[in-house]
Amino acid sequence: MDNYAAANAYKQNAVENAPPIKIVRMLYSGAIRFIDQASEQDPSDPKSRFNQLVHAADRIVSELRLALDFDQGDDVGDNLERLYLFVENCLGQATLDRSTAPLQKARPILVTLLEAWNAVEIQTDRVPS
Repeated sequence: MDNYAAANAYKQNAVENAPPIKIVRMLYSGAIRFIDQASEQDPSDPKSRFNQLVHAADRIVSELRLALDFDQGDDVGDNLERLYLFVENCLGQATLDRSTAPLQKARPILVTLLEAWNAVEIQTDRVPS
């Protein structure tokens, strides 16, 4: 196995065995990274990766929205859905307008949500001693 294949196997194993909260954090980080990369592109240049990067961020946010659990009986799911829909709208507007301005509205929301998830401690299955 070459180094590239070994690295990919390691990454896949790390994701498959990660706690769900860590995966959520990784998704937020990925969406933010794609927004940052898109912001560095020239949206008016048809050869730029702007649309591709915005769509990648949008797919992540859409998956986060589709994975929401509304059965908890509180407003968290509804509030997150509204935030995700707003972010998705901004990302769509960025693509339509070929502009980075809507990305600057979406990014802080995802950063704030990531910070909130980072504040949540990962529960482990430790046996009390």
